[in-house]
Amino acid sequence: MTILIETLSYNQAGVQSRIVENENGEKSMFMEGIFVQGGVKNANQRVYPVSEISRAVESVQKKISEGFPVLGECDHPPELTVNVDRVSHMIENMWMDGPNGYGKLKIVPTPMGNIIRTLIESGATLGVSSRGSGEVDNSGNVKNFEIVTVDIVAQPSAPEAYPKAIYEGLMNMKGGYQAWKLAQHAHSDKAAQQHLSEQIVKFIRELKL
Repeated sequence: MTILIETLSYNQAGVQSRIVENENGEKSMFMEGIFVQGGVKNANQRVYPVSEISRAVESVQKKISEGFPVLGECDHPPELTVNVDRVSHMIENMWMDGPNGYGKLKIVPTPMGNIIRTLIESGATLGVSSRGSGEVDNSGNVKNFEIVTVDIVAQPSAPEAYPKAIYEGLMNMKGGYQAWKLAQHAHSDKAAQQHLSEQIVKFIRELKL
């Protein structure tokens, strides 16, 4: 089996973000749109037959209906395991509409979820990335496709320009150097990850675009 990661930009996914307030005054953020495209050759030169998408979407929805949480991350790792310390959202529903698999997810109040929410409230356009497994033949056709989750990913308009701009902005803000140094150790240190998340949220809020 091959790990399959397919990213859809904000425009490709047609992502809609909204905040819903319940009867207790608690506000939750949701994202909804296309999570998986079927029947077309994607940027990775792979084609997911609609029948494969439909079966995979049905499987995810069955898990949700049976009470199993389908959690997703902020950005996506190169493996199928969902890292609990990087969870930003929970998929609440998936369904088919035409050749595509649609979904609705809820941003959860974790450090990564707070980053996603702050980015959206600041006007950032985010895309989605399906993560799963399957078999790919020589023509790029996928079979035995299974969806593990759908992650939220950034979609910069000029990818090469973003890292330098963010790095320079981080270095020029108070506490920015400490945040950058902390990032070097955050991968294996949960306390460092928590502090880094707080610093990133603070940086985004102070960022002047």
